[in-house]
Amino acid sequence: MKMKAKFCREVGHGGIVPPGFQMAWYEPRRRVGVYFPAPLHWVIRVLRELRYRFRVALRAPSIERAEVFEMQRTHRERHRLAEEYAQGYITGWRECFDVCLESVEEEISRVDSIWDAGALLLDSPADTSKNN
Repeated sequence: MKMKAKFCREVGHGGIVPPGFQMAWYEPRRRVGVYFPAPLHWVIRVLRELRYRFRVALRAPSIERAEVFEMQRTHRERHRLAEEYAQGYITGWRECFDVCLESVEEEISRVDSIWDAGALLLDSPADTSKNN
């Protein structure tokens, strides 16, 4: 641990890098650069990268499981697209139905006004003169 403290320096933004040290890697979450002495920083970076890739390779799913995951992902995507299409289709159908319903109601109201005009003609002043 002391050896690591002797060779490793972590410097934040605006910090002063010790002389002879070069950045091995940058940790964006912590916003810190990790520095090692000049020739050693390349070796440490490569070892860190190899360790990371080895851990990823060990955790990777088997080929069969990866294929199942891909099939599930494809099915979910297809299902999501079908849901979006159906939702849009139903929305369009409702809009069309509303427009048709409005035009039918408008037509019925015009027909009612024609019958009202006929009733007005029947209740004309000539009918009132018969009653007198």
